[in-house]
Amino acid sequence: MKKILILIAILAFLIPPANTNAQVLSEKTLKKFTVGVDLFTDIWQYKVDGQFLPPGYSNRTINQGATAFFMYNFPLGESLSVFSAGLAIRSHNSYSNSVIINIKSSQIEFNIIDDLPHPGRNIPLAYERSKINLTYLDLPVEYKFRTEGGFKFGVGLKVGYLIDSKQKYVGEWPVDFNFDAEDVQYNAVHEKSKKINNLEKWSYGATVRIGYKFISAFGYYQFSNIFETRKGPEMFPISVGLTITPF
Repeated sequence: MKKILILIAILAFLIPPANTNAQVLSEKTLKKFTVGVDLFTDIWQYKVDGQFLPPGYSNRTINQGATAFFMYNFPLGESLSVFSAGLAIRSHNSYSNSVIINIKSSQIEFNIIDDLPHPGRNIPLAYERSKINLTYLDLPVEYKFRTEGGFKFGVGLKVGYLIDSKQKYVGEWPVDFNFDAEDVQYNAVHEKSKKINNLEKWSYGATVRIGYKFISAFGYYQFSNIFETRKGPEMFPISVGLTITPF
């Protein structure tokens, strides 16, 4: 997520105010490019099979994510419609009531935090948040229909390559999961573990946008699962949010 925020800050710095655009770049040049950000929440789809995602697994209502993108526009004849292709960096978050105890395991399993054994006491672990984060480098393509009045509609596809993954846990954690011990020490941790095993390197899905001038409603449906078959949960995101395109 920090990578996306840094890119957004760079874009904000590089893009001149609206009243100076004409002085810096010609209108014809501006129409060749689309630069913007998607700000969205992920609605996670998954299959609870009792092994990788146990009964009782749930996600937070808001799982914020973002994409920063740059696209080149190819005009289609004399119309205002264009075909666009470019590059993007996309970040997804999944906040849940679970944790992966061993992200380097040959089979990735999620464990409900409140269900973990608590040797020596009968109260659950106290935690603030637990999430996984996935970052992709995308190759998006899109068809955009536009009108003179500023209305626009776009449909597209994108293929992404996984460039980073991590789990973040903030809360109480036992020093050692020794289930036979009578007295176990617990520490307050703020832990980030990188490179989760068994994630699919490639992702692909469809996008849709509908809006007016510089702002649009945005949707993304991912066709691919995030984990390799039978090596982790069957889960993928559906993203909904807003697209902001300064130009």
